[in-house]
Amino acid sequence: MPTPLASTLLSAAEAAGIRHGYFTRAGGVSEGLYRGLNVGLGSHDDHEHVQENRRRVAGWFGLPVERLATVHQIHSPDVVTIGAYYDGSRPQADAMVTATPGIAIGVLAADCGPILFADPENRVIGAAHAGWKGALTGVLENTIDAMVALGARRETIIACLGPSISRASYEVGPEFVERFLAHDPDYARYFTPSERDGHAMFDLPSLTVDRLHKAGVTAESLNLCTYPDPERFFSYRRTTHAKEPDYGRQISAIAIGKAA
Repeated sequence: MPTPLASTLLSAAEAAGIRHGYFTRAGGVSEGLYRGLNVGLGSHDDHEHVQENRRRVAGWFGLPVERLATVHQIHSPDVVTIGAYYDGSRPQADAMVTATPGIAIGVLAADCGPILFADPENRVIGAAHAGWKGALTGVLENTIDAMVALGARRETIIACLGPSISRASYEVGPEFVERFLAHDPDYARYFTPSERDGHAMFDLPSLTVDRLHKAGVTAESLNLCTYPDPERFFSYRRTTHAKEPDYGRQISAIAIGKAA
């Protein structure tokens, strides 16, 4: 069965009945390119394997798979609020929030940043998928705003960035850098020169955590890179470089249960 990674910061919310996990490839039934716990409905993996993997993730939370909520991720700043009458739909968005116990909300990733949020004092949770586009256009801030709308307070929200691609593995071209500098010249600090002329190495994790701090919440990172660790993590960029035809996705999820 799955044995997810945990955030020290978010683990403090367990006393409020909030449980979380950054799931790796371990504990799944998929085979081949998707070996392990692939939960990507958009992959070309066997559908029954994906469903069984999702059942195992839900089961880790003590929930049926019907109570594992995910969205159809589109690299947007959009957030949906999940209520008590979750119908199993996957709306197009890149983050979810809920104050409803008994629903696990999760985001999928394979290099992009999975961020889990909790306000243990007010029992509100969130989950966001932030690649460069989502981080730049406000998915993190929008998730926090949506949590506040459910009764959370910024000063009691904690958040953690899970396994994602690090600067050492994320080379980008000049047009990418220009896009960020046009948004904010201070973002030059997230780029360092690469060995290829005109290219740079991009520090998405630092951008993510810095934006969380700027938004007024306490945040940390697991500091784990997906690219060089094929035993534990799927990676879109690694798959592309290896010229493989497809890739799996890991999930990071959080749920509200009974308070201790």
